[in-house]
Amino acid sequence: MSRDVQERDSEFVDRLVHINRVAKVVKGGRRFGFAALVVVGDQKGRVGFGHGKAREVPEAIRKATEQAKRQMIRVPLREARTLHHDVNGRHGAGKVVLRAAPAGTGIIAGGPMRAVFETLGINDIVAKSTGTANPYNMVRATFDALARVDSPRSVASRRGLKVSELQARRGEAAVEA
Repeated sequence: MSRDVQERDSEFVDRLVHINRVAKVVKGGRRFGFAALVVVGDQKGRVGFGHGKAREVPEAIRKATEQAKRQMIRVPLREARTLHHDVNGRHGAGKVVLRAAPAGTGIIAGGPMRAVFETLGINDIVAKSTGTANPYNMVRATFDALARVDSPRSVASRRGLKVSELQARRGEAAVEA
């Protein structure tokens, strides 16, 4: 393995979210296999998740990590610590609500969602998961929500405005409320 590949790999933080042991009954007894769910991120706004299956745990984790690195998404962050706006996501029966939070709040979220936010680099967020406790669906619902996050810059360019005009309108709406 060359040095630049090692440096590229070292920038990512990976978190093992869940390991599932499955048994296949064969003539001689049971054959065990393992499925691993891993979340990988650079703590600067990029994150991905992967699912790997193998006969041994380390091999399943390695496969999941490789898949997670291939399927990374970029999420725009406000002040490199929270989301720009509140957002909902769902996958199957899993529903999540992600809310931007003021500085000092910390990560208030359940297990699989917490792993996603820590590897993403979010420091302040309030999240709630409803509908299922299945870690696979919770992670997928969280990624669905994160894919819907828009930065003010992208919204302004879509509408043909300046970011300052968009922020000014946001302030006016808050005063009216």
